[in-house]
Amino acid sequence: MSNEVTTNRPKFSVILTEELNMQREALPRDFNITRFVNNSIALLNGNETLATFARKYGTEQIKMGLIRGAYLGLDAMNNEMYLVPYGSTINFMPSYIGMQKLCMKYSTREIKTIYAKVVREGDDFEETIVNGEPSITFKPKAFNTGKIVGAFAVCLYADGGMVYEVMSLQELEQCRKSSKAKNSPAWDRFTQMMYRKTVLRRLAKSIPLDMDDKLADAMNAGLEIETDPKVLADREIAENGNTEELVIDGEVTG
Repeated sequence: MSNEVTTNRPKFSVILTEELNMQREALPRDFNITRFVNNSIALLNGNETLATFARKYGTEQIKMGLIRGAYLGLDAMNNEMYLVPYGSTINFMPSYIGMQKLCMKYSTREIKTIYAKVVREGDDFEETIVNGEPSITFKPKAFNTGKIVGAFAVCLYADGGMVYEVMSLQELEQCRKSSKAKNSPAWDRFTQMMYRKTVLRRLAKSIPLDMDDKLADAMNAGLEIETDPKVLADREIAENGNTEELVIDGEVTG
């Protein structure tokens, strides 16, 4: 990879900044364009996986994936979003951390905390209804590495209210089977995190969020595509890679 710019095409930071300025009205009020661009450039320069994306998909798809995250105020540098290849396109996808942030930020009812956990054999998990009010009790066994039997997600509101979602292992696996990337390395290597994200996504549907259609579309974009970016990118680059250049502030990828 050269440290000198060998093309007259604009640097990616310039392209991204111009697009964000054109879309300024659609961005969150507290959105910092300069910080987002700087973080994006640092991520692209330091992430081998995204470098492979650039060789295959080029400037436009990388830019639009980042823009979708910008609409929601998510930052790839903070692991709040991912750029994931699927087929011939790059897909934006909120991460587990990103989903937590979106619920906290856009809920019409102030959220104190929101999280998801897996339940393993040997853990003490109980779902009860007391005086008509549902409740859960969870006492995990210390350092438990037993078989996962389910997962749950909890949203605690600042006013003391609570909503939660519980999914059995069978339900989690049904969601996996319906995914376009059900056999992806992410499901095989990061099963626990995928289960947590799955139940958190289901819980999010019961949380009233104050966002317009454009934000809702950005939030839901790519959520059905669960894959490991590094593994899939390497495979697709090997099979279909091209030499299109993406200029990232002093470096040429391609």
